[in-house]
This record gives sequence, structure tokens and C-alpha cells, in this order.
Amino acid sequence: MTKFFQTFVILALASSHALASDPSPLQDFCVAVNDPSSAVFVNGKFCKDPKLVMADDFVFTKFRNPGSTSNQLGSKVTTAFVDQFPGLNTLGIATARLDFAPYGLNPPHIHHRGTEMLVVVEGMLHVGFVTSNQLNNTLFTKVLTKGDVFVFPQGLIHFQLNIGQTNALAFAFLSSQNPGLITIGNSVFGSRPPINVDVLTKAFQVDNKLINHLQAQNWFDNH
Repeated sequence: MTKFFQTFVILALASSHALASDPSPLQDFCVAVNDPSSAVFVNGKFCKDPKLVMADDFVFTKFRNPGSTSNQLGSKVTTAFVDQFPGLNTLGIATARLDFAPYGLNPPHIHHRGTEMLVVVEGMLHVGFVTSNQLNNTLFTKVLTKGDVFVFPQGLIHFQLNIGQTNALAFAFLSSQNPGLITIGNSVFGSRPPINVDVLTKAFQVDNKLINHLQAQNWFDNH
């Protein structure tokens, strides 16, 4: 019995240590302050008094109508993240509706706080993601049709392109209430203030005229 108790304590301590970790970030940053009166944001959202919660808090209706694809990308992503759908707070999930015109593109981007699972409802999509440098930046790509499901691992660059001659529709489900979004082109060439031209010319091994041209574009965010 003593040996069993000792073994139990050791396993409990080991499990406790193994499971101990900081909470996952739910925003880009959360700078600490020593004065509580100066604290405005928390890692996530403040909770509504449970006595005031209603059924409407758990309903999101903005997926009823297609998003407008009349833009330079030919696509529109309508998000139901915690900012748009407060009922998701603390539940660790979010979703989005993706509408595509023929040959519309959801450009290369990252969700740095969540894995994405995509299901195609209508049309045909060419999708893919690129692995990290450690795995030689390997491209995994597939053509999806109605009913197909594809998963994009957290933090990896991925994209969706409608390769059909008709509109396409898909829904995404993400493993965070606020999975975050970094659109590669917007971030690299559309940052404010702009990244130093010398940094980008050296990084991409091109001349500064091309970088200046890219930075002068009206970078579009379809989310």
C-alpha cells in the first residue's frame, strides 16, 4: 500500500508538471501593467453576467447571404470569430464563410492561433499549405469538390483558389475563438509604416523598383 501511494504521488507530480503551461494567447500581444487601474484588455474577452445571457447570444445569422465577391480578389471571407460572435468566448472555436467568384482567390495567409478545417459546399477549389523551413517548405495541395474536407495545420501558410467557372462556397472551422489572420502580401508589402526597402530587396533578391511598386499597391483584405 505504501509503495502504491508513493507511486501515485510521483505520477501525480509528474503529470502536474507535464500539464503546466501558460494559457494560449488570444490576441497579438498583452503587455503587462503594474497598475490595475490602467488595465483595459484581458487575454480574451470579459464575460457577460450569466443572469443576463439570452439565446440570441449563441446565434450568428450573417452566413445567410453570400458575401460580395466584387473586388480585385474575387472572394469574400465572412468571419464568425469572437469579435463578431461573442457567444464563442472561452469555447475555443470559430468559423467563417468563404464565397468565391469564378477564379476567385483567398490569398496566402496564416492563422497563427488556430488550425483550420475547410469543407466545400459548392464548386471546385484548389487548396494547399506550405510546411515550415524545417520540413523544406514542402507544398501540400489538392483539388476539392463538393463535400470534400481539408485541414490546414496551425501557423502554416495556406490558400484557396476557385478553379471552376461557377461560384464556389466553403465553410471553415478553426480551433480558437480568435485564430488571428496574417495575409502575407498585406503584411510584407502593405505594412504601415512600410518595411525598409533594403530589407525587402535583400530578402527577395530583387531590385528596389519592384519593391517600391509592390509597396505602392492598394493591398486588399477580404476578411
